[in-house]
Amino acid sequence: MTSWRTPHDRIARVGCRGVGWLCLLLLASPVSAQDLDPRAYAHVPVNGTFLVWGFAVSHGGVVSDPTLPVTDLNATVETPSIGVARSFDMFGKTAQAFGALPYSWAQASGKVFGEGREITRAGLSDARFRLSVLLRGAPAASVGQLARAPRRTILGTSLTVVAPTGQVFHERLINLGTNRWAFKSEFAVSHPMGQRWLLDVYSALWLFTANDSYYPGTLTRTQEPMGAFQAHLSYNFTRLLWAAFDATYYVGGRSTVDGIVNNDRQSNSRVGATIAFPVGRRHSIKLAVSKGAIVRYGADFSTFSFGWQTAWVSRPAPAK
Repeated sequence: MTSWRTPHDRIARVGCRGVGWLCLLLLASPVSAQDLDPRAYAHVPVNGTFLVWGFAVSHGGVVSDPTLPVTDLNATVETPSIGVARSFDMFGKTAQAFGALPYSWAQASGKVFGEGREITRAGLSDARFRLSVLLRGAPAASVGQLARAPRRTILGTSLTVVAPTGQVFHERLINLGTNRWAFKSEFAVSHPMGQRWLLDVYSALWLFTANDSYYPGTLTRTQEPMGAFQAHLSYNFTRLLWAAFDATYYVGGRSTVDGIVNNDRQSNSRVGATIAFPVGRRHSIKLAVSKGAIVRYGADFSTFSFGWQTAWVSRPAPAK
């Protein structure tokens, strides 16, 4: 949210059950520098289609723009979403394309110029599209080939695009959309430690286009690039059940409104935890919780998310 009217480790087991558990790693994350996404660069089989249904609830200072004349903000945002992912062979590398479209309900209260206000919003949020490629340690493979592959350190990269599809009222302070494009380039290392532990480390850079209809609709808001860093330590309790401790730090992103530079450079961190488990042969569930740890500027809020995913993986035709 950014406006308030003023006065997804190889498959541990082949077959459909293993495939269903694997696609837990594809669940969409919040569309921001505050992402916490363990096992996002896991080795998956190619020719897989993954349908993702998600629901997230965030509570606290979810609206984070310090240039707005809003104080004592307290908001609850409920966001169901649907996403589709497809894994494929890209020049011998494992690649994935993913798209998600969220819808949000928001209730917020606070003071605008010292006067108490309450608002509600309901509508589309900004859509996310992501293309990731595993550059080393995870060549394109079928389900059977992946089951026989050894655990290796994986190097991966991705590009995420956030499109301005969210609901925006230019004359209001509190909106569901950002009215701008955002692009995140990311490099990742996923390193197995023994048979049960996995360490993921990501480094990313966010770039933003200008919002040329900023409140009250006549101003231009720009934002400097923002660096984001993630670390995840996860553990396999069984072949099909894992949990992770998550942490992220993001820095930068100072904004300018009509040439006036704001003192809103972020230097914040969040922590969280994730657990994933299978349900039947093709389905899987992922639960995650996170909260602000150190917040200098920006959103200080807690989030709980639930994801239900279904997977279909094409098997190679038998040799004639």
